[in-house]
Amino acid sequence: MGTANGVADLRGGIDLGGTKIEAIVVNADNKVLGSARHPTPISGSPADVAKEMAAAMGEAAKAAGTTPNALKGVGVGSPGAINAANGTVASARNLPGWDGSFELGPTLSEQLGTPVFLGNDVQVGIDAEFELGAGRPYHSLIGVFWGTGVGGGLILDGKLWKGRGGAGEIGHMVVERGGRKCPCGNKGCLEAYAGRAAMEARARAKIKDGHKSDLIKIMEHKGRERFTSAIWAAAVEQGDDLAVKLIDEAVVALGVGIASAMNLLDVPAVLIGGGLGVRFGEPYVEKIKAEMADHLFPGHQPPDVHLVGLGDLGGALGAALLARG
Repeated sequence: MGTANGVADLRGGIDLGGTKIEAIVVNADNKVLGSARHPTPISGSPADVAKEMAAAMGEAAKAAGTTPNALKGVGVGSPGAINAANGTVASARNLPGWDGSFELGPTLSEQLGTPVFLGNDVQVGIDAEFELGAGRPYHSLIGVFWGTGVGGGLILDGKLWKGRGGAGEIGHMVVERGGRKCPCGNKGCLEAYAGRAAMEARARAKIKDGHKSDLIKIMEHKGRERFTSAIWAAAVEQGDDLAVKLIDEAVVALGVGIASAMNLLDVPAVLIGGGLGVRFGEPYVEKIKAEMADHLFPGHQPPDVHLVGLGDLGGALGAALLARG
């Protein structure tokens, strides 16, 4: 029950991504009252990432006219293997020094002075889309978040399907047997062709071998240290051959991987999100849909394919839903 000014109903949400940390404060109606975005550290340890997350949450709370310790709770959407009961995150390999397990929940709770609830980053983003965004018309769907990695989430008959804890890893479906090495260690995974981290590694290797590209120049001009979604989009917009080639390869791989998942599950809808998905938008959703068409089982009705409806804030809004109690 809220107080007169509604402070008791305020919740925080943090979307922990490979390149950015998005923190928000929402009210009981999930209206965003304050937000902050910080770059994800590229070096250091999980403790350094947690410190940056706490700083972003503090800034978002200030923008909302409150403080973190006055919030009902803070939800966190994180990559890696999540143990919500213990508040630990393990094997978040797109984050610095995070090969092992780290008590992210207890660490943040101590720093923020409020309970912290953990969930998988893509799963909470899909949950938000199902409840508040583009997934509302459907009872079942596949969500694909195209970003630093390629994450997936499943809603089946109105419920988030977690399997035994690791369901939805569409980025690690094999799209080419014996293909490129994936950051996960396997070969031929979708993420090895479409994940932003894998694409950056390939682009840098190509540039080092003499291929011409303005990706590094654009990155330096924007004051970044990695090829963010905005940098890829700018390079493609100006016709950078290497960027166009790698993004086109990503679209083909996404089409193959998503179609394969559809052939297994036959759900009515696919939602495309993530940093690259949102940045490239509807035109590339249509390209992915066209690539899917060549691989869908002929007897199946093609799914509806949509861009996510909550944009960049979907992950943080989904995280804030975790803190409802």
